[in-house]
Amino acid sequence: MPWSITFRTLICALTFSALSVASAATDAIPASAPSSAHTNIVIGFVGGFVGHDNLHHGPVRLATQVQSSLPKGTCVRVFENRRRRQAYRTIVKMLDTNRDGILSPQEKANARIVLFGQSWGASAAVLLARDLQRVGIPVLLTVQVDSVAKLWQDDAIIPDNVAEAINFYQPHGIIHGRSSIKAADPAKTQILGNYLTDYKKAHVDCPDASWYDRVFTPGHMESECDPRLWSQIETMIKQRFAPADPSPGQVAVFPITTQSLQKIQ
Repeated sequence: MPWSITFRTLICALTFSALSVASAATDAIPASAPSSAHTNIVIGFVGGFVGHDNLHHGPVRLATQVQSSLPKGTCVRVFENRRRRQAYRTIVKMLDTNRDGILSPQEKANARIVLFGQSWGASAAVLLARDLQRVGIPVLLTVQVDSVAKLWQDDAIIPDNVAEAINFYQPHGIIHGRSSIKAADPAKTQILGNYLTDYKKAHVDCPDASWYDRVFTPGHMESECDPRLWSQIETMIKQRFAPADPSPGQVAVFPITTQSLQKIQ
């Protein structure tokens, strides 16, 4: 691994560790923040009761793979879906580039954030985008994979601080994802599509899955470990941080290559 990548990953990890310790005590933005700031941020959420560092799961593998290919200064982190407030505090502190404990309009405008997740984690990504909307922080993209909302959550409406959003789902089993997402304000948010994946027609092997998932939630399980799907999400994330970004109003090309994905308008 190149030294530049190793150093970048280490700095990101040290920043996150410091933020985690600080945020455990209070929700307020401290006057003295960690020493490293980031405006390019990728936040992922795992589903169910999965740990944020469990490499058997799609969001964690994606974060690991994408870190080395993003521009220098991009910080990539994965959280448990129940840690949304911690993720929010982490983002706010990373954006505070002058370390005065207050986010200026310019610091908010500089934010380049991608949020993604699977199952409960996908719903957490939408709710985090909504949290950021309340304080005026923009989001480049949200990605939902077989999104499942908890009883008190709404993962269907994408807030207007999100520039682009995309939804992938499968329809089978006890647990299956939301089939459609919509923009709160279509003039501000481009819904790239709601994509149906039928794993009964295109089975994906998940060797690390539990017997419970294999028996009771096979489709939901396959959405979480589908390498083709997560590879395409990786491509989307890379596009958003590429030097030649689309001009305002344009949508970057998303190459749907898996034949089993069907876009539902």
